[in-house]
Amino acid sequence: MKIQLYLLLLVVAVLLFACSQTAARRGRLSSQTQKNLSTAMHGEAFAYAKYSLYAKQAQRNGNADLASLFEEAANTERFEHFAEEAQVAGLVGSDAENLKDAIEGESYEVDAMYREFAKEAATSGDNVAADRFEEIRRDEAKHRDAFKAALTKIGSKTTARR
Repeated sequence: MKIQLYLLLLVVAVLLFACSQTAARRGRLSSQTQKNLSTAMHGEAFAYAKYSLYAKQAQRNGNADLASLFEEAANTERFEHFAEEAQVAGLVGSDAENLKDAIEGESYEVDAMYREFAKEAATSGDNVAADRFEEIRRDEAKHRDAFKAALTKIGSKTTARR
């Protein structure tokens, strides 16, 4: 459970980092406001992920009321707080911009982050974590490749319309 939480939170943090870079590139807000929005969105996403896991645990333990409490809080964090902050930050762009940003984020995860994490974990003898990092790295590569294919498809549709 601890490794699952760590991995989920790590993925959320990396995705939010990529999101914050997108918001910064759009440049409509002061750099301090962008930084504050990024920090706030990281917190909201972390809380969403954590509370979602807590809800699953409470459900497994037969505590439906507690599970509902965690689910409600998680949904508020994600579907209200994070979404509102993301809108202010200008996080979402055109389909092509969103795909390019997603490709960039997934490429970083595949080519640098998870590869390094797996190596470090293996060196430390943490083989379960090393295997999990490598498994996630392969999943992220699939996401990156699917996003690249979608971007190519969008590009070919745009070219065909001209």
